Amino acid sequence: MLAAEQLRRPNVSFGRALRNEALTVHGKIFAFLKGDRLVLKLPATHVKQLIGAGAAIPFTSGGRTMKQWVAVPPSSTADVNAWRTLLNDARVYVASGELITKTQATAPAKRRRDRKGTAK
Repeated sequence: MLAAEQLRRPNVSFGRALRNEALTVHGKIFAFLKGDRLVLKLPATHVKQLIGAGAAIPFTSGGRTMKQWVAVPPSSTADVNAWRTLLNDARVYVASGELITKTQATAPAKRRRDRKGTAK
């Protein structure tokens, strides 16, 4: 039901993630089910808030905790609306292109140089 709603959105389709079908936007994964948990890509600050509130757990893949990914467990039918909101948040976030790439996150900051070429 929730996946079908997302698939009606522009540029959303199915892809693959960790042997699961995943929802993608512009070819980038934003959500998938892992067991009974909804796994989502969200801003790191949102992930921390969800974990801090006890509404989600960190998502680990290959022994590494993913900073922008969270796993949300089901608890009742009321979660349908919560999951719908989180799916929308994840889709908008991934579609926005505000993601930090691995290269950007690990690249050293460029140092400014004055007119003589001396590093500041």
